Amino acid sequence: MKYQVFGYATGIALGFGCCFGNAVQAQATIDLAVPLATPPLPSIDPWLTASDSPLPDVSASEQPLNLPPETIEQSPVLQRWLEEVPDVRSDIRNDPSFRTKFQIGYSFFPSSDSTSGFAVSVDDIFVGNTPLTVSVDYQQNFRGDRTAYGTDLHYYVLPLGGYVNFSPIVGYRHVDSADDYNIDGANLGVRFRFVPSRTSAADITVDQSWVVGDREGLSVTHLNFGYAVTSNLRLSTDLEWQSTADEGDSRVGVNFEWLL
Repeated sequence: MKYQVFGYATGIALGFGCCFGNAVQAQATIDLAVPLATPPLPSIDPWLTASDSPLPDVSASEQPLNLPPETIEQSPVLQRWLEEVPDVRSDIRNDPSFRTKFQIGYSFFPSSDSTSGFAVSVDDIFVGNTPLTVSVDYQQNFRGDRTAYGTDLHYYVLPLGGYVNFSPIVGYRHVDSADDYNIDGANLGVRFRFVPSRTSAADITVDQSWVVGDREGLSVTHLNFGYAVTSNLRLSTDLEWQSTADEGDSRVGVNFEWLL
């Protein structure tokens, strides 16, 4: 009987031991199956735009250029950029593609007994920073019986930096052609200019105007081709026709032009 009770007690103890061991093993398996805890992700507003993003202030981190003072003094472009960043597109659009020119040259007058003479002019004197310019000219043959002079205003309609431009012509002109006609009065017309290369390296100018005289009118057509040989010196050829209802004259010129 004693051994029977001992056997029962031993069996119960072994049973509890097995149950406890199985429980511990099951708990370990569960712990391995559960992933480690991760920190929560920050919440993101779906309506947040790029401009609302908390980006670093680039302007605040900008530092002045570390350049020697003599380098800055020798560079007008750098000085301008340090003062204010320019609008390059606006500069290209509005900076004149042609310059003021002083012109002097030889003229040949086929219709006035093939006489020779000279012509002098200043073309496109800019009035401030506006598209308004002033031009003056004088021409004469050496015999003295063929002269013309005048002054005109031009107001360029298109941006000054373009390859093509137009302007009305308003001014005064006097024309004397021996015994054929003597006319002076208002000079009204239009100018067309084509600039294939900026800063007056090359251009073509066509002027068509009419001098309104007291008794008769005069049509004046002027064509000029110019191209640069240095940064400031140009050569040009101009052709001119002027005519009334009954008479007509012509002129051919070869000129030196100094860019101002």
